[in-house]
Amino acid sequence: MNLITDLDVKGKRVFLRVDFNVPLDENGGIRDDTRIRASLPTIRYLLDHGARLVVASHMGRPKGKADPKMSLKPAAKRLAELIPNKVIMAPDVIGDEVARLKHGLGEGEALLLENVRFYKEEEKNDPEFARKLAEDIDIFVNDAFGSSHRAHASVVGIAGFVPAKAAGYLMKKEVDYLKKAVHAPEKPYVAILGGAKVSDKIEIIESLLGKADHILIGGAMAYTFLKAQGLGVGKSLVEDDQGQIALVILEKSRTKSGSFHLPLDHVLAKSAEAGAVTRTVESLPFPEDMMGVDIGPKTVAAYAAVIAGAKTIFWNGPMGIFEIEEFAQGTIGIAKAVAESDAVSVVGGGDSVAAVKKAGVMDRISHISTGGGASLEYIAYETLPGITALEN
Repeated sequence: MNLITDLDVKGKRVFLRVDFNVPLDENGGIRDDTRIRASLPTIRYLLDHGARLVVASHMGRPKGKADPKMSLKPAAKRLAELIPNKVIMAPDVIGDEVARLKHGLGEGEALLLENVRFYKEEEKNDPEFARKLAEDIDIFVNDAFGSSHRAHASVVGIAGFVPAKAAGYLMKKEVDYLKKAVHAPEKPYVAILGGAKVSDKIEIIESLLGKADHILIGGAMAYTFLKAQGLGVGKSLVEDDQGQIALVILEKSRTKSGSFHLPLDHVLAKSAEAGAVTRTVESLPFPEDMMGVDIGPKTVAAYAAVIAGAKTIFWNGPMGIFEIEEFAQGTIGIAKAVAESDAVSVVGGGDSVAAVKKAGVMDRISHISTGGGASLEYIAYETLPGITALEN
């Protein structure tokens, strides 16, 4: 996989796929520009070296129809504030006017296309749409790791119509860190998996069995594993249709090397609402009118002891409903344990990143991934469609 520094970009039209899918407020202003800033090193390198830059991204889920609320105009405005170069906002993604603007680009100038998902052909990876995106383009650069698990036209399809392709700095950084957690993790290797659904994590759990020395489970997904074993979990969120799969995973974990850990104690509440009265229990069944909302202090201590001995850590998913203060202590405790470890730590997923930020330890994590779903799929499958497209 080439890096942008491997190619001569001066005077070339470079199609750069980024992830500018930033959160907007009710007035269309950007609430958090982290994703735009994440691609600035790549953008600055290309413009400083004389590229005629065509930038593409998606925003939200417009389902193949133009929606002004999901326009990339706010992103174009913010990009123009962050770099000294000329930034032009295109009125569309393809078409005569976009072609004219492409041709008119000078060296060191950038053209931001409108939301590529305004076309249904984007998510279908339609070859003709990909060909139109590639018209008059000399080099394709992918810096959108967070979108690279999607086989979409601006991520995968376009690569087949452009003579040269490369990864941007963000993409390279993401892949380098995830390789440490997949291909040659320094042992002991600890994986921490939380969140609501077992169904979202089946492939990654199965991939980690036998690779990770310890798998630490938290969040509502733990209650699916517990209920599958016939234990009463009260009103806790459970995926009943995943019970059999949960049992299969538990059985596999007994035959593989490594330890599969479920919570030792639980914080319960009658409702998942701020101000709810909580109690901590170590035994099951739970009272019928209560639900698990966080891991308890005994689990935090046990998990922290495992984390302290790790050399490689991958974390995706919170340990409870951490957005609510009363249910956040388990997740914050794990975040602090990861931060205090000497391990190479990779944290992926919006909720996990938010938890690390809430705990005030972002600067003590080795790598915070910009793509939760993408990082999960890379761990599970050891590559992504967007990476394969750059390598082929």
